[in-house]
Amino acid sequence: MNKYIVVNQPEKWHFSIENITVISSQDYLTNPKFSLLKKARIFNLCKDYSYQSKGYYVSLLAEARGHLAIPTVRNIVDLKTLKLVKIVSDEFDDVIQQSLKSIKSREFTLSIYFGQNVAQKYKELSSLFYKHFQVPFLRIKFHHNNKWNIQSIKAISESEIPADHIESVNVFANQYFAKKRYDTPKLATSDFDLAILVNPNDPAPPSNAKALKRFIDIAEKMNIYAEIIEPKDLSRLSSFDALFIRQSTEVNNEAYAFARKAQQEGLAIIDYPEAILKCCNKVYMAEALNNAHIATPKTVIVHKENRALVLEQVGLPCVLKAPDSTFSFGVKKAKTAAEYDTLVSEMLKESDLIIAQEFCPSDYDWRIGIIDDVPFYACKYYMAKGHWQIYNWNADKKNDQDGDADCLPIEDVPKTVITMAIKSAKLMGKGLYGIDIKVVNNTSMVIEINDNPNIDFGVEDAFYGDLVYTKILNALKTRLE
Repeated sequence: MNKYIVVNQPEKWHFSIENITVISSQDYLTNPKFSLLKKARIFNLCKDYSYQSKGYYVSLLAEARGHLAIPTVRNIVDLKTLKLVKIVSDEFDDVIQQSLKSIKSREFTLSIYFGQNVAQKYKELSSLFYKHFQVPFLRIKFHHNNKWNIQSIKAISESEIPADHIESVNVFANQYFAKKRYDTPKLATSDFDLAILVNPNDPAPPSNAKALKRFIDIAEKMNIYAEIIEPKDLSRLSSFDALFIRQSTEVNNEAYAFARKAQQEGLAIIDYPEAILKCCNKVYMAEALNNAHIATPKTVIVHKENRALVLEQVGLPCVLKAPDSTFSFGVKKAKTAAEYDTLVSEMLKESDLIIAQEFCPSDYDWRIGIIDDVPFYACKYYMAKGHWQIYNWNADKKNDQDGDADCLPIEDVPKTVITMAIKSAKLMGKGLYGIDIKVVNNTSMVIEINDNPNIDFGVEDAFYGDLVYTKILNALKTRLE
């Protein structure tokens, strides 16, 4: 397997490591050669992992391309999630107190390079943090107030390594890159109590009140205790055995923190944090669908260098998508070149990469519900009244915000649509997905892969009824067993 170190500026990389190629983040993100590469391990040592930065996208697109990334996007997001850092602090407390007990000052900074510290006495503590976060360069600040507490955890760049540490880091780097296996945390097993996460203030909840009641009633018949919990209940999560997320999912909201904590504690989950990370980013989705040769509208990943050339490929009007757009939020249509230029300028202020897509009008989109690679409902979602999307959040009347829907037996769906839906869902791993597909001029095209798709009473269950709820609960039960 080819190994690559990805940094912002290769000319400023000072470590000498055998049999590994150092490339720039820009090259990895935009050079087609790396998109087509079949087997690679990507060591992402960019100076910034912040959301939607180049460092973030290196790990995200590595996963879309089937490359093995260290750190993963999950690791990067974990680092930014304060609730998860607090959980880690509590879990590692015994080792922290034991390792730092001889320090006399009230402040201490631990720098971890490829899982090691320059002082051997912090070997166990350094290894513990590395195994959890999988970030090559890590800096942890501790503060003593009755006992040692974590003040902050952050990734650092090569330029932040003190000069007197460079020699040691070079040794650690060569030891690290010579390995054939890289440590990953292992998860425990679990049992049978179900938490259903719901945010009462969700602007676009994935299940209505009647659907939530059906989940609870049917779970009871299946001998599964189910309870609705809210974002304020994170501390209670460990008392359950399974988590079913029924609130809007984003990388930066509490749904991800719940999923990640549930995964760390060995709970059965729908959906996994990896599904949230992948489906919530349209850049990942575009790259993954393209690599799997699944038909989509003409799609281009837009960045500052290629923005002037995009309309030659997708034409006008075109659809512009923010990477983390959901339920049509952050999705815009540019009708003219001037409108395209204005919208792209605004969107690139928020993210280094966005999506431009050919506009393919249709009366409806197929939505195929998939649970663990098996289709279990099929709907036609019609466009909102007088609008080009299923959702129109600017509609004057609430009833005009979304279009009508028909629920059909799966055998009535064109086979090409079902096959395409299953193949698309498999790109994201086991889980609950809604695959949106358009058929234009007898050609099927995937528009979106949704984690956490709608299961609304009276819509997605209109044909199969309680079987829709049973399928999901059985999937959780299978995970538990």
